[in-house]
Amino acid sequence: MVKLDFAKGDGLVPAIAQDWKTGEILMLAYINEEAWNETLKTGNATYWTRSRKKIWRKGESSGNVQKVKEIYVDCDEDTVIFKVEQIGGAACHEGFRTCFFRKVEGNMLKIIGERVFNPDEVYNK
Repeated sequence: MVKLDFAKGDGLVPAIAQDWKTGEILMLAYINEEAWNETLKTGNATYWTRSRKKIWRKGESSGNVQKVKEIYVDCDEDTVIFKVEQIGGAACHEGFRTCFFRKVEGNMLKIIGERVFNPDEVYNK
């Protein structure tokens, strides 16, 4: 069984989601031991949401599930990369393919991505 070092980050480890075919970085989230074990068990990316303080099964509201194809662990065993198949086309809760849809230009943020879905419609806000 693979053991990660959850002690350094007060029980949390950063988890980078990366498209397994293109290498595009989709998002950064955090996992606790429960999320890690569920990810290993189900093959679907599962995270810990710091804002809601609970397990977050990626896609449970939006349907934009992340199927984990490969997992990489860093040298300190306190960061992981989930290489995923992004189902539904969007990883970002704001409706973009990647959470990194803005680029710094000078002192401004420029939107460089296109919305895949309208979050108001998906999350009934």
